[in-house]
Amino acid sequence: MTEPGEQSRIEADEARVALAGARWRARSRRVKLYRRVLPIIILVLAGGALTWTVFRTVMSGVERKASQSQEVRLDAPLFHGQDAQGRAFTVGAQGAVRDPATGHFRLIGPALKLNLGGRKVTELTADGGTYNEQAKTVTIGPNVRISDGGTGFVLTTPEALVDTSTGNVTGSKGVQGSGPIGTINASSYAIYDQGQRVVFDGAGDNKVMGVLTPKGSGG
Repeated sequence: MTEPGEQSRIEADEARVALAGARWRARSRRVKLYRRVLPIIILVLAGGALTWTVFRTVMSGVERKASQSQEVRLDAPLFHGQDAQGRAFTVGAQGAVRDPATGHFRLIGPALKLNLGGRKVTELTADGGTYNEQAKTVTIGPNVRISDGGTGFVLTTPEALVDTSTGNVTGSKGVQGSGPIGTINASSYAIYDQGQRVVFDGAGDNKVMGVLTPKGSGG
């Protein structure tokens, strides 16, 4: 017959064994769960990191393109300036877009006015053009129309290059015109001193060469 004290120890040992077994089984279940869940968590985390990397790469590209494409658009702009001799000019347009990469203004329907002094004003219009403010040049075309206030000639040409520092206008893609002394058809032209002197040159079928100076210019 078992004594009461010994019986208590036996029951206590059995309880400890049962508790240890329960803990072992619980730990075993957790280990099995971790073995199943951890690979999934790792894949999710890796996928998330990859997705974030791809997302940041895409966003960086979008942000870079956005910063590069932040064009400045102007409605009916009008630029004022003076040439080296202090004569005023204006560069206007129906619209303009500033290229952030170059700083040039792309002109829509440009209209230029070069002041010759007094009422003498040379006016130029075209379908489009580019204003390089830093280089002090305006290139316009196609369908350029030049109304020269110095000689009274009206010229049409595919393209014109205006040097705003000197007021000179040049072109080498052909020119036709009419004025007080008749008509002219040439291969190239140059308007100097904001209309004080106009030079035409020809080649091939356009065998013309001449210089026009307005009255009172001393030419």
